[in-house]
Amino acid sequence: MTHASPDTVLDFIELGEGPSARKIAVRRRAGNDPDQGLRQGSGQGPDQGPGLVWLGGFKSDMQGGKAVALDGWAKDHGRAMVRFDYSGHGESGGDFADGTIGSWLEDSVAVFERFCDGPQILIGSSMGGWMALLLAREIRKRSGNGSLAGLVLIAPAPDFTEELMWKNFSPAVKTEIETKGFWLRPSDYGDGSPYPITKRLIEEGRNHLVLGSAIDLGCPVRILQGAQDPDVPWQHAFALTHRLPADDVVLTMIQDGDHRLSRPQDIARILAAVAEIG
Repeated sequence: MTHASPDTVLDFIELGEGPSARKIAVRRRAGNDPDQGLRQGSGQGPDQGPGLVWLGGFKSDMQGGKAVALDGWAKDHGRAMVRFDYSGHGESGGDFADGTIGSWLEDSVAVFERFCDGPQILIGSSMGGWMALLLAREIRKRSGNGSLAGLVLIAPAPDFTEELMWKNFSPAVKTEIETKGFWLRPSDYGDGSPYPITKRLIEEGRNHLVLGSAIDLGCPVRILQGAQDPDVPWQHAFALTHRLPADDVVLTMIQDGDHRLSRPQDIARILAAVAEIG
């Protein structure tokens, strides 16, 4: 696997005020052309292709295997790349329990507007797949310097707070969330410590649901899904594809793939999907 080199730059941006104030950690890589691509004196030119933007998963961070492999690929191909941690994740400030889909979308929009210039490929994993769809919608609304070249979605989990959490919680768990304001969910990831699912996360997530209507992004979409995924069932990926326009949307089902899709062969497929878009 290719590893990121030290020439990535670590930045922090401050968002919000008062109780919602937080510091977001961003690692950015310049492309080969000094006049285009990343702002702040870095960039990627038309010969190198679009920049890459990594959107991580729920309780994940930008130092994971897929993000680092993509950064290494960007280095090898002269591409600009931006990756960051949502508030309450990784190197960013803030409390995870205070985060919502809306606040993490604010983080994503702020990072994109600050650091991205020219065409970009959004690469979202799990919750990051939902975030990529929401960010793409925001990009289309705005007239900033960054634009969409395409999306690569890895085990995407749009609407997961409602469809994969709330609707599947037992009555006892729902009651605990309603009365206590949170439930500590056991985890098979990271250090295995349980983490809070808050009432605010569930309720605020309903403001950002996307699977109830058509999702018109105006760019190519590549989806990679593991058939053995215990967290985001393959049927969820099919539900997403049905909401996307039929043209230039490709769903790749990895029969023995799990949720992480971090094996060398999985990462090779992710890199191939990025290269296919541009």
